[in-house]
Amino acid sequence: MKMFTLTTALALLMAGPLLAEDKPGEGKPAVRVVMPAQIEEHFHHYVLLRALQELGYETADPAEAEYQTMHVAIAGGDADFTANHWHTLHEAFYEESGGAEAMTKVGVLIEGALQGYLVDKASYDAGVTDISMLKDPEVAKKFDADGDGKADLVGCTPGWGCERVIEHHLTEYGLRDTITHNQGAYQAIIGDAIARHTNGEPIIYYTWTPYWVSGVLVPGVDVEWLSVPYTSLPEGGDQNTTVDGKNVGFAVENVGVLARNDFLADNPAAAKLFEVASIPVNDVSAQALEVSKGADTTQAIWGLADKWIVDNRETFDGWLAEARAAAN
Repeated sequence: MKMFTLTTALALLMAGPLLAEDKPGEGKPAVRVVMPAQIEEHFHHYVLLRALQELGYETADPAEAEYQTMHVAIAGGDADFTANHWHTLHEAFYEESGGAEAMTKVGVLIEGALQGYLVDKASYDAGVTDISMLKDPEVAKKFDADGDGKADLVGCTPGWGCERVIEHHLTEYGLRDTITHNQGAYQAIIGDAIARHTNGEPIIYYTWTPYWVSGVLVPGVDVEWLSVPYTSLPEGGDQNTTVDGKNVGFAVENVGVLARNDFLADNPAAAKLFEVASIPVNDVSAQALEVSKGADTTQAIWGLADKWIVDNRETFDGWLAEARAAAN
């Protein structure tokens, strides 16, 4: 009996260090994430939160904010990270909020995210293939939804970053007299455009991937991406804006984690997790489509994240292994 007790005690003593290595986040302050207010963009944050939990971290209830405010919150110490920093689109928000002195862009969680302008396929096939064609009032009038003679572009909500690019394009390409940039709640105005498309009316809209809209209005089937006459972005620079040989006017994007420098320094396991984690863009779009179909509660999205982890457990465990190794 004494031998059994001694053996058991030795086993427990040996398990202690192993457990500590397995849970490098134990005893650390709760991790605070800030996510976009758009529920369709919560899924990939929850995947990372589950990984942090398996690493032993406590995770605070997620905060929500618009994109510009997320950057301010991280730089100001009100949050530790977000998983929705678009490397080019949000560069101005990053710099305006404190830049590299306060925050670091870590890894590429979603590669190959796209943005741009689309029209219904009938209009495209009839010859409306470049947004500059809407300088012609007669062409623009075809997309007039409110009777004022100007095309009604489903645009970008203020504070997202994409509104800066669209506003720049309207001036750069000489479209201010013929296009109205509608900036209401995106889900509402894109819903109106989808309804008009269902009724056979011409539509023009801005959207991005990964997002559910392209699962409803399918490029190449229901709609087509418009080209732009040349690349011109408000931040300047030589950005890749070409997709399948077409200049769509927005940078082909990588989306990743933006985290506070002090948090990364204090949490090497979390820093490595953020560096190596990657989710295919089509998987993120598929989850967003599920949200649009009714999986639009916090509990439902946690469920989508947990299912993705089960379906991709080998990949997920690979992230954890690298994170644990970084903590040693």
